[in-house]
Order: sequence, then C-alpha cells, then structure tokens
Amino acid sequence: MAISLQKNASVSLTKEAGGSGLSKIALGVGWDVVKKKGGLLGGLFGGGGATEIDLDASCIAFDAHGNVVDLVWFQQLISNDGSIRHSGDNLTGEGDGDDETISIDLPRLPAGIETLVLTVNSFRGQTFNEVDNAYGRVVDLATGRELTRYDITDAGSHTGLILASLKRTGGEWVFKALGERTSGRTAQDLAAAASRLI
Repeated sequence: MAISLQKNASVSLTKEAGGSGLSKIALGVGWDVVKKKGGLLGGLFGGGGATEIDLDASCIAFDAHGNVVDLVWFQQLISNDGSIRHSGDNLTGEGDGDDETISIDLPRLPAGIETLVLTVNSFRGQTFNEVDNAYGRVVDLATGRELTRYDITDAGSHTGLILASLKRTGGEWVFKALGERTSGRTAQDLAAAASRLI
C-alpha cells in the first residue's frame, strides 16, 4: 500500500520499493476541474458546466549547489541526457488517472544531478481555486506499484505549485512533499522558488 504524504513529509522510495531494486519511476500528476453550480438557467446556458484547466507538470533538475542543470516540460519533453521523459501536454485535465507523467530512469541520471523538483503550473493563468482532486504520485515502473502519493488539498489564487522533490541521499532516493504555493505560468518561472526549497 502506498504511503500518503502530508506537506513537508518525506519517504525513502528506495526502501518502499524493497531495497536496491528501484530503477525506473514515473511521477504522475492528476487533476479535475471544480464543478460550478449554476442553477436552472446556468445549467441551460452553460453556467453549470466545467471549463478546461491546462495545468503543466514539469521536472527541474538541480545540482548539489542548487543550480538548474536541466528542465523537462511541455516545450522540452526529453532531458538532454535522455533519462527524463515527459508524456506530453494535457490541455484539459479530463479523464481518470494521471493527466501528465514524467518517467525517470534513475541509473541513467548524471551523477551531477542531486535533486529533481516536480512542479505544476497553470499556463493560461487559471488559479488553483478552479482545480479539484489534484495529486502527485510516484509509481515504480518495474512493478506498477504506487510507492507514495501527495494529495493537493489547498485551493487558492496561486497559479503555480512546487509539488515535491526527489533527492539523491546516501544511495537512496527520498521523495518529499513540498506543496509550496507560488506564481508563474511556466516551469522556468518557478525555478528560483524551487531552488530555495531544496
């Protein structure tokens, strides 16, 4: 059973996966649109329906000094070394399960990369007041098992969220739920704030 994290809590993914067998993981992000109540006339004229929400999941790779080494997002779907791959941009948030995933081949990550930060931002400027049932999770791709999950419960007028970090620590990979609100329409906008948190 996956561990459900609260803000600022962390877990060793290496231990959760059963020791040294962790090699390929997926960071999945999902969300729904807040359903608006529109009454009878609102329902007839479209006021009660949900709109589309374009959230973007991104992965920022940092070195030990907090410098950005690489950035995987909807405009660069594969890292420079090929170890991190983005599933592509989901423009609506429709459907069940993960809306966007970022797959990571941990043994292929360059030694100079110490921390990966997972961010979510609203490219169109929609706020998290319009988002419901949002979460981030880590899946062991070798077994298909969900290792940990972080449910995003805080709505607000922010357009960005520094969701979590994945840090290489003494031969282990440690996942930490950050849940830090911020503003920005792209992962590049969130990089400085993410660096301060690692």
